[in-house]
Amino acid sequence: MEARDPELRRELDATLKARSELGPEYESALIESFLDKVEQRLAGTHDLRTRRHLAEQRTAAARGGERPAAPAGTFGERFGFGAVSLVLAIPLSAIGVANAGIDGLVVAWLGIFGVNAVHAARVWPWARERRRAPADWDG
Repeated sequence: MEARDPELRRELDATLKARSELGPEYESALIESFLDKVEQRLAGTHDLRTRRHLAEQRTAAARGGERPAAPAGTFGERFGFGAVSLVLAIPLSAIGVANAGIDGLVVAWLGIFGVNAVHAARVWPWARERRRAPADWDG
């Protein structure tokens, strides 16, 4: 997905036009609909990247070469994840405030913080070593 996706831009324009025609009563439904479309688009992009990565691994394995493991979370990946989080924080904050006031805003931002913290934890050295260590369970 490119940074400027014309299809999503058209969807956003249509959503904004529908909001102006329908009024603020339908605002949350329109926002949710648009976010669903964005989420579907991101899922499709993620699926494509996953398939490409698996194909690269299979090709490398078939050639007999072993590729070194990529570092967990390059700068571009972390920056992109943070940028998407901040962009999605705007409508999530609006929905939270519209439905539950300041409590909804706090819950929305705690969720955003939590998702980003879990994503950032992938690159912490102590988290990587814990994932590599074999689990010694007695039962």
